[in-house]
Amino acid sequence: MVEKSWVLIVLVVFIMHGDESLASDPDPIQDFCIPNPKFGAIKTAHLSILPCKNSSEATTDDFVFSGLKSSGNFTDTGLATFPVNPTIFPGINTLGISFVRADLKVGGINPPHFHPRATEIAYVVQGSVYSGFVDSNNRVFSRVIEQGDVMVFPKGLLHFQMNVGEKPATIFACLNSQNPGLQKIPSAIFGSGINEELLEKAFGLNHKQIGTMRRRFDPKTVN
Repeated sequence: MVEKSWVLIVLVVFIMHGDESLASDPDPIQDFCIPNPKFGAIKTAHLSILPCKNSSEATTDDFVFSGLKSSGNFTDTGLATFPVNPTIFPGINTLGISFVRADLKVGGINPPHFHPRATEIAYVVQGSVYSGFVDSNNRVFSRVIEQGDVMVFPKGLLHFQMNVGEKPATIFACLNSQNPGLQKIPSAIFGSGINEELLEKAFGLNHKQIGTMRRRFDPKTVN
């Protein structure tokens, strides 16, 4: 009887919170939770739960990260990103945040993408970056932001960046989820295996053009 009561309580709580319980990081129930490397992660639908080690074993080094002093590896779009999450920075585990360093070569772009589980705040460390997002009414909010400027990208909305300056640009961004998710629009459309006829009708492209796009964005496509 007691077991059935607990099941009922869990179901009621789940129903009351609905999608909200699935859309946001859970609130921490302790000051901090430094992952214990002796135990593996517990996978859920949206994030990996990393079991904590005893708080008495935490050190200052757990809360300091020095890995953003240089850029990551550049892609063919002129973008290099270095994302930081609890796996490499233990101190942010369960705090509901993650962050990323992004570098753009001159003319480089961060293609249209969105984060389904996080709002992003981007701070320009150096350079001039055409930056913006599109709301659900297809209205574009964009401008060139420069050193010291900050722009916010609301959760789940498509956004983009392009270096329009004459020097490389560096951006530091913070997201309010330790697992914000990332969906790149070109790869999602042409690299996911969506039916080709549907793509032809949706974009007014022919078979050859669809094939070209798939070879570019789908690594599984045979040239």
